[in-house]
Amino acid sequence: MLKTRIITALILAPIAIGGIFFLPPLGFALFTGLIIAIGAWEWANMAGLTSQAARFGYAAVVAAVLYLLYQPLAWVNWVALVWWGICLLLVRSYPKGTDRWSPVPVRALMGVLVLVPAWVGLNQLRNGDVEFGRLDNNLLVILYVFCIVWVADIGAYFAGRAFGKAKLAPRVSPGKSWAGVWGGLAAVAALATLCSLAAEATLMEGSLLVIASLLTGAISVLGDLLESMLKRHRGIKDSSQLLPGHGGIMDRIDSLTAAIPVFALLVGLLGWLRAGVA
Repeated sequence: MLKTRIITALILAPIAIGGIFFLPPLGFALFTGLIIAIGAWEWANMAGLTSQAARFGYAAVVAAVLYLLYQPLAWVNWVALVWWGICLLLVRSYPKGTDRWSPVPVRALMGVLVLVPAWVGLNQLRNGDVEFGRLDNNLLVILYVFCIVWVADIGAYFAGRAFGKAKLAPRVSPGKSWAGVWGGLAAVAALATLCSLAAEATLMEGSLLVIASLLTGAISVLGDLLESMLKRHRGIKDSSQLLPGHGGIMDRIDSLTAAIPVFALLVGLLGWLRAGVA
């Protein structure tokens, strides 16, 4: 498992970093929009849309929604925050309550609520004006939120292997443990502290970044659990086979879909991100 995660990260990280640092805003929006559209194609299958025509149609609808929302819209992040709060209840109660969200249209709507805010939040971070300590580079902020998820995942893996006896959500994802969650959050706190020092942030700014990063890292776990719940309900192991040996795009970005809009909301509320021109 560790080898698989490392190989996947080595493949995807250069692509993500290249897209962040070498594409202009519009190109970045198209690049990330394509990834989200592929994720929508995969989500359609998890929603119960099995024909290719229906799956491509769903992806096209999601892409159209992205086009309509390509502008600074802070309310989308609030919608995401409320949505992930609802997801916490859905995951905790599983398999109870399945009848409420098992209809295909409901699961399709769930995909919109997962994918669209992630893309909107990502482009807000790309186009906005950032000011944190001496840092004013919004591209580094995007890299930072990616690192929150990666570091949380790595910390969770090692802590879970060493101490993971109490399971987090055994009916949804038996491999996850509470020790993994705490280990991942500890790694995130260390990351936030180091980045605050590197940015020469004040003690208050650094403390708030730790808190914002911990909240983002905790929410990112829900992104993983929600997809696991949908796949378990659908009876599939991976979102697709687009990445041989590693599943699909959604299997790689599920945590990011939760983390990005929440982090964009938090840094906006803290005054570190001001809306820029899309």
